[in-house]
Amino acid sequence: MTVTKSSRQPRVSRLPPLPDPLPADVAALFEERLKKMGRILNLHHVLAHAPKLSKASAQMAFALRYETSTPRLYIELAIVRAGMNANCKYEVQQHKPMLLGEGFSLKKYNALAKWRPSKLFDDKERAILAYVDQMSNKGNVSDRIFKDLARYFDAQQIMELTSAVATYYGISLLMNALKIKLEKKKK
Repeated sequence: MTVTKSSRQPRVSRLPPLPDPLPADVAALFEERLKKMGRILNLHHVLAHAPKLSKASAQMAFALRYETSTPRLYIELAIVRAGMNANCKYEVQQHKPMLLGEGFSLKKYNALAKWRPSKLFDDKERAILAYVDQMSNKGNVSDRIFKDLARYFDAQQIMELTSAVATYYGISLLMNALKIKLEKKKK
């Protein structure tokens, strides 16, 4: 399938819709997204206003999700919590199914907002959640929280988790600032 038209995409953010027909570099980005994901999200329409940044963002996102030594469950847990901390409904809506798909229970998911008093989370999950929460506070991670994370993850995995939080917290801020609309849920 060759993507050349924007499909008259309605406004999905504060930015205007993409031009129709799509510029060649944007069409190529969309073709790659369709190949890898089977769909083009509102986020992709917005990021396509800066195609080179969109391509780099996609490379980072796919590397974090599919090419880390850290189990995907923990990467998704970090992503979802970062989205929650940024109060980004879009990010949470997109990654909740991915987190649940990795075996995270709905009961635990529903307890994430108040994870500290909950008995549902194991020590490794608590270490990640504490780290994400402190990272989301201007990156101010205490030595105690870092040391706790390092009990469960090696240097490469800490770098992967840190990159996931930084990337997805940042993209959550972008989504909030540009008011990217949520996709309609499939029935």
